[in-house]
Amino acid sequence: MPFLLYHGRSGPGGRRLAAAIAAGVMAVAAVLLVPRPAAADTPWLNVSEDGYASFSVPAASIEAGVGAVSQVVIEGNFGPSSAWAEFGLTRRGDVWSGVLGPLKPGLYSYQVTGDDTKGLKDPTNSTGVASKPLWSTFFVPGDSVSLLEDVTEGRGGKVETLVYRAEQQERSALVWTPPGYAARGRHAYPVLFLRSGDGVSATDWLDLGRAKQIFDNLTVRKAMEPMVVVISDGSGPGDDKDLRDAVADRYRVHRDPAHQAIAGVAEGGTQALRAALTHPGQYAHAGSFSGLLADGVSRADANAINRHVKLVRLYTGNVTDPAYNATNRLTKALDSARITYEFDGVNPDAGANWNAWQENLIDFVPRLFRKVSDHGPSAGHGQLEGEFTPPAAGTTPTPFVTEDGFVTFETTTDFKEARHVTVWANWAPNGSWLRIPLSRAGDRWRATVGPLDPWFYYYRLIVDRVPVKDVSNPTKVTSEPAWSTFLVPGEKARLLSDVPAGQGGEVESMTYRSTVANQDRTALVWTPPGYDPDRAEPYAVFYLQHGGGQSYTDWVEMGRAKQILDHQFLDGDLAPMVVVMGNGNVSDFNKELLENIVPAARARYNISSDPSRQALAGLSMGGGQTFGVLKAHPGQFAYVAAFSAGFGSGADVDAEAVNNGTKLLRLYVGDQTDFVYPSFMTSLTTMDNLGIRYEFDGVTPGPHGWDVWQKNLIDLAPRLFKR
Repeated sequence: MPFLLYHGRSGPGGRRLAAAIAAGVMAVAAVLLVPRPAAADTPWLNVSEDGYASFSVPAASIEAGVGAVSQVVIEGNFGPSSAWAEFGLTRRGDVWSGVLGPLKPGLYSYQVTGDDTKGLKDPTNSTGVASKPLWSTFFVPGDSVSLLEDVTEGRGGKVETLVYRAEQQERSALVWTPPGYAARGRHAYPVLFLRSGDGVSATDWLDLGRAKQIFDNLTVRKAMEPMVVVISDGSGPGDDKDLRDAVADRYRVHRDPAHQAIAGVAEGGTQALRAALTHPGQYAHAGSFSGLLADGVSRADANAINRHVKLVRLYTGNVTDPAYNATNRLTKALDSARITYEFDGVNPDAGANWNAWQENLIDFVPRLFRKVSDHGPSAGHGQLEGEFTPPAAGTTPTPFVTEDGFVTFETTTDFKEARHVTVWANWAPNGSWLRIPLSRAGDRWRATVGPLDPWFYYYRLIVDRVPVKDVSNPTKVTSEPAWSTFLVPGEKARLLSDVPAGQGGEVESMTYRSTVANQDRTALVWTPPGYDPDRAEPYAVFYLQHGGGQSYTDWVEMGRAKQILDHQFLDGDLAPMVVVMGNGNVSDFNKELLENIVPAARARYNISSDPSRQALAGLSMGGGQTFGVLKAHPGQFAYVAAFSAGFGSGADVDAEAVNNGTKLLRLYVGDQTDFVYPSFMTSLTTMDNLGIRYEFDGVTPGPHGWDVWQKNLIDLAPRLFKR
């Protein structure tokens, strides 16, 4: 069953990751780890060592927390560019469950949500986010995020809260002091003022930004100068004299501008830049992480800025970052004003979120209060390519796809009264499904997602929990009327793209009489380029079956079978063959295939009846049907393959006849996110015990879906009729 409402497949679990930072930092105390839940608590989340997140949420807990619900999702930063997304769980008995992954190394935040609005914190996860009471976090370790890991106990710095008065109000900031810091001593420390932005709390720098771990690790590696770091919420003015005075009175820090730096995220980055550029005698270093400052720079400021400010470094995410266009305008203004600055380049893999800002902090801090030789962008970062401007509302069918894989979705005005609109597509790791929330834009809803890898994507809108077709997209899926499709072009997707007009094969409809269903039915048939109905040697024939809930149209509309076969034939990788895609939705598939589909195909096409020139394969239900034919009629098809299907019982199977009559038996399955994975692996044991020869080259990364099955067909088709 390839399409259910939400992906959510249960699979093997893994070890549970420990908490990273306690929720919030209150009073004058170091950041401490929160104790793990008691052993009796069953975790709602398990994360395997290879990055698969398995969620298992008791329905009773959901109902006790938020009441009865019709759907449950895990909201988290799982989407493209680490965007906030919704991963749907499937209810099986008393549990809502699903497996997502493999996730890239990094820190993830999430909450459980029922029916779009009923949020719930995972009570079995001891981590927290002070500014978001319903959020929990988990960490996927890896070499690329080693600076985000906890250092050995006792080797890191300390975080405490500084209370001070500003504008007749009592306010607070968080202060990190380096290992070995003492209130009394001979040497003063430089200081970095680190600001948050609108909707971002100072505690987020610890709970989501992993700032303490970053500073600790950089210090242990001697990659940063010893300094004091002051983290504030960014609600005050950019220069914030009251805070600077309070820090100087309380901590052993330098008071002169040469030893002071300022940086921030989003609006905090804007404030940092404005402070450094408008008052160049206050800070020697300034960093803007997704800051929105775009103007206010004049040539008259250049001399003072270049003389007093040693470093101005700009950071932006990709076009999903609201700062992307602002940064483009700012660099032009700085160039025009002849103000010296550095640009870290466009982060291709993140937008305006903590995944990007962690990287920004890691790049920025080692540049402070010391000489560095590298002033260029971070590895892999690109240039600004001008401003990103999607088409104006209502002017073009959606989705709008750019050459570099950014896709803008837009609804019609039909949903102006809607409360929650998402687009659900196969853009999670390896083709799993995630929903990306759209934002209201007047009477429409809109979002830009990406970058997406070159590939074939299918999606549908979910409007207040109801699946809806994107009527602005002319593509269709006959068996799933709410789905639409689009292709992101590129070399990786070449086999899924159309060949030049006139060079490919033909797909025709073939009507046949089904004695099983007692009706006329239809199959689609692909004939290769140059197909000759009068050729002396009949063509080999490949019968290719769909899965449950699908029909004969799906291998063409969703599986891209025509494009795959066209390319492989033109590339010289495919033996000349005819491919028949029949309707397998019948009570007796063996009879339907052998007594209805096969005779009709032979009557209409120049195809062989020799078993050595016949192949049979199918996905999911079609794979099970394929195994059924193999067991009941061994040797009828010399080439056999099953995609994401189990062999079933070995009772009454003539293994010797199967081996003698089959030149190739090749098996495929997705990874842990494919719900048939456990039964498939059991099937291998069954076949081994029977002594059946088969080929299995390992799992195909991805779920029980078309991303996997397209790859299976790409691998299988060139192997047919060649041994």
